[in-house]
Formats: sequence, structure tokens, C-alpha cells
Amino acid sequence: TRLIVGLGNPGRRYGATLHNAGFLAIDRIAESLGVRWRAAGAASLGTGEIGGRQVVLAKPMTFMNLSGDAVAPLYRKHADGPGDLVVLHDDLDLPVGAVRLKRGGGTGGHNGLRSLKERLGTADFLRIRVGIGRPPAGVDPADYVLTPPAPGLRGAFDAAVAAAGEAFADIARLGFDKAMTRWNAKAREDSKLAAPGKAPPESPGGNILLAPGASSGGSISRKEARSQDDTEEV
Repeated sequence: TRLIVGLGNPGRRYGATLHNAGFLAIDRIAESLGVRWRAAGAASLGTGEIGGRQVVLAKPMTFMNLSGDAVAPLYRKHADGPGDLVVLHDDLDLPVGAVRLKRGGGTGGHNGLRSLKERLGTADFLRIRVGIGRPPAGVDPADYVLTPPAPGLRGAFDAAVAAAGEAFADIARLGFDKAMTRWNAKAREDSKLAAPGKAPPESPGGNILLAPGASSGGSISRKEARSQDDTEEV
């Protein structure tokens, strides 16, 4: 069994925000598999099959900084180790529209990942990172992630969410390393078509993948108001 977790915040207020990229991506996966969500403890759960292997889909219904509380019991039940857990999440350090596959690593200031690391006792799980870009100067990242994408970046963000679901399908069918190789080749091809002679940014930990039509820049407005409950991010 493989466990796939999309990170986000529950509730209509947060549904279309950048920080819910993980929820949006896993919803796409659930729809493609015909999976229906059901309540299971502190998470929404669904089961399906892809590539001949059973997959368990989960969305923590805690706020982001308590994601590990919901995932830990599922991890113990459905995963034999960190290689059986795939986490979909937003990433401030990738440009909007980019998708990166990575095995393990740090938390990058992401409280959802930090909570998983603390409660699972490991950070070696597999990751599909959806780029949301850095906030404009003067905007608190904690406010920025709780906004929807700017109109000019909506297409790139939506394309990246869809690409993240496709990346997971390849992981399930081919295995992580082969999927990473395939997507790395696709990223090089897409970058040549989008900007000849200019490669997308890379880092040593994995691959940078640009969804079709993605943009590497842009700005987004600052959230005007937040409640006292909005303390979980970044």
C-alpha cells in the first residue's frame, strides 16, 4: 500500500489559497481514480488502485501545523516506511507553476512538513512540491500563503496542481526514481520550448518541473485580515 497525503487547511475560507495546493492536487487524484472521501479520525480518507497497487489518499482535517497528528496513525497502519508515503505540498522556494520531486530533506519553514517530521520521527518521505513563489517585498509569507493566486498566475498555479497529480500517477506506476527521471527529461524539454537558452532554476535536492504555460514570477496581494486561528502557517 502507498499512502499519499495532500497538505492544506480545512474549510471553505482556505479552499482556493496557495497553501492548499496539496489539497487541490490530491482532490484531482481522487477524482481521476473515482475515489470518494470519508471521515476517518482527524483526516478525510479515500482508497483506490493505480498501477496495480492500492493507494490510500488522505487530507488532514487539522490545521497545517497539526498535520502530523492526523497522518501519524495512518502512516503506522498503511506504510512500511517513509518510501511508502508521498506528500503533496506548496513551496515558497519554487516559482509559481514549478513542480519538484524530492526524496526527504528539510522542512523549509513549512509547518505542515515540520509537524509530519516531528510526529513520524522521520523526514525521509517522498515529496511532490508545488511552487507558489515568494511574496512581494513587504508582504509577510504567513499572509501570502493564505491568499489565492494572483489573476495573472492562476493558470500557472492550476497547471502545476494538475501536473503534481500526474507526477504521482507516474510514481505509482514506475517507482519514484524512474518517475523522477521521466519528469526531469520532460522539464528540460518544456523549458527549451518556453524559453530557448534559458533553463529553469535547479537545486541539488531534486528536479524542477515547469508545468505547461507556467510563469516564474509575479506578485500577489496581501491578505487584508486574518483571524486569531490563522497561526499555523508558513
